[in-house]
Amino acid sequence: MDEYSDTLDFPLEEFDRLLSLSKALVLDRYSNLNGNAYPGHSQQQVYNWFDEPLPEDGTDIDSLLGEVKTKVMDTPTMNIGPHMYAYVMAGGNQVSIAADLLAAAVNQNVAKWHLAPALTEIENRVIQWASEFIGYGDGNDTGGAIVSAGSAANLTGLTVARNIYFEQAGIREHGLFGQKPFVVYASDQTHSSVDKSIQMLGIGNRHYRKIPVNRNYQIDMDALKHSIESDITDGLQPFCVIGNAGTVNTGAVDPLNELADLAEKYKIWFHVDGCYGALVASLPEFAETFAGLDRANSIACDFHKWLYQTFEIGCTLVRSWDQLKRTYHNNADYLASSQHNDNRLDINEHHFQLSRNAKAFKVWMSFKAFGSERLRNMIRNDIALRVYLDELLENSTDFELVSHNELAISCFRFLGSHRHSDEQTRLLNEEIIPALEQDQRVFITGTRLQGEPVIRACIINHRKDKSHIDYLVTVIREVGLKVEAQLNLE
Repeated sequence: MDEYSDTLDFPLEEFDRLLSLSKALVLDRYSNLNGNAYPGHSQQQVYNWFDEPLPEDGTDIDSLLGEVKTKVMDTPTMNIGPHMYAYVMAGGNQVSIAADLLAAAVNQNVAKWHLAPALTEIENRVIQWASEFIGYGDGNDTGGAIVSAGSAANLTGLTVARNIYFEQAGIREHGLFGQKPFVVYASDQTHSSVDKSIQMLGIGNRHYRKIPVNRNYQIDMDALKHSIESDITDGLQPFCVIGNAGTVNTGAVDPLNELADLAEKYKIWFHVDGCYGALVASLPEFAETFAGLDRANSIACDFHKWLYQTFEIGCTLVRSWDQLKRTYHNNADYLASSQHNDNRLDINEHHFQLSRNAKAFKVWMSFKAFGSERLRNMIRNDIALRVYLDELLENSTDFELVSHNELAISCFRFLGSHRHSDEQTRLLNEEIIPALEQDQRVFITGTRLQGEPVIRACIINHRKDKSHIDYLVTVIREVGLKVEAQLNLE
């Protein structure tokens, strides 16, 4: 490396070799996606791999990439493979991989138009396409912020809500001081990022009403109306109601049209957390399920879920770019735009961040490469696999389906080889999740519904088919019987 000490660049032939060796690692990884979903290494073992002092001298590329292969590429939790069912983990698509490489290569900051002209216009176009895709509008006037993920998308939507809703009160200048306490409402199934957002925005959890749900895990509209009226009576100010377009726990979609009506009645902001399910609104057969989504003031989406993008990319959609600018824009001499008469979009004026990579590029390339209908068909396939899984469970004697939804999350319990007491079944389903992780063949997590532990399978992966669902049930049954025997349940 000494001969190149005056630069961090390699000669082009060496750079080509670096890219070729890296490509070989990628192809090797993708040649074997059907192995175990979880690597099974202990925390101490992985810690020891990287427990070394700060390097003073460089390592040759062959040795470095050899280490990358053995410690990183050969040892991931395999969300890119077909045996991942935990959380909400899509496998990404290969066009996104190429797009991330190309975007990193030109390394532009998508902040001001003249720093990244093409990538700025691509981001603008992706926001319009996303709005059109889910039926939020024709996209011509929609504003949006491309962010890291769903949590940031919810924070962004609620920030716009607060700053626009209380604009006349001068909240950007005065903050919350002197404001009557204002209240946010959402079901008790709403994602934890909303709790964090409310804390970060200074609203406080005391002013966040978690409304109970009905038997389908949708927000109880009567309880919601009662909570709003009670707060008004108590001198508080209802501010925002949040609807779920697919909860992470069960995939439940709240009655969005009813929530929109309620928001209009009480003149409050209507935000939709669509990070899990809003993209399903692109399917015409789900028009009734998502009716009212187009009436939201803001929507949080997550493109590394049902647009099958590589991590990370989320998006907040709002009614206009002007709402974003009124939320975020601040004058700074060093950011002053040069004189021009065209319609340049400086995204830094509409977003919290200044330095931003080109996340939207991979979505643009994916839409161009696959087309909307192919992406819709992948979503349909995931939902069909959930239906197939539910049928397997309902037709078995050793599983119990716990919740029903229209999307692609299945929550169920393993009942064992014979009938157990409620306490024994509870214990069996608590112990089966860590046992499945130790088994390593599939990666799946659990949750709690009405206080009871359940196994939760989320299907968002364009690499799955029915054989993988069969395999999942077989593995859970095998591991469950071992756990049952170990617990000595009678």
